[in-house]
Amino acid sequence: MAFEANKVVTMKYTLRDDDGIVIDSTQDGEPFSFLTGGQQILPKLEEAVGEMIISSKKTVKLDPENAYGNYDKTAVQTVKKDAFPEDTNLEVGMSYYSNAPDGQQVRFTITKVLGENITLDFNHPLAGRDLEFDIELVDVRDATAEEIEHGHIHDPGGHQH
Repeated sequence: MAFEANKVVTMKYTLRDDDGIVIDSTQDGEPFSFLTGGQQILPKLEEAVGEMIISSKKTVKLDPENAYGNYDKTAVQTVKKDAFPEDTNLEVGMSYYSNAPDGQQVRFTITKVLGENITLDFNHPLAGRDLEFDIELVDVRDATAEEIEHGHIHDPGGHQH
């Protein structure tokens, strides 16, 4: 059963790609917390965590369609160097944000620099990849009124904007 909205869920996780390579992990640091119903994590991952009980562990496998989508070749563009401000560091692997026509910010990564031509990839870095999450559910609590109003969780000591 999925969590109802406005719960603060705290979990430990290790994320691996389809080759078993660790992409991210909380195992050597603080657990990760999120506000349910706020689209702060992948929907199918939130759904799977919602079926767990505190202290339980689970492996969740997501295909690209339920993770960051399939890789879209049309989301790769080549632009001229002068499309960037003069002092911009244009190196392969660098990520930046741009404003889409609808005003939303979209992330892109530079994948090739060839003379005056810069190739940009607007796909999520994990697009097209199967993902595996090893999860341990640590805690679930009701969100505070302030957390609900702000749309994100706050540390136990409060939150400064």
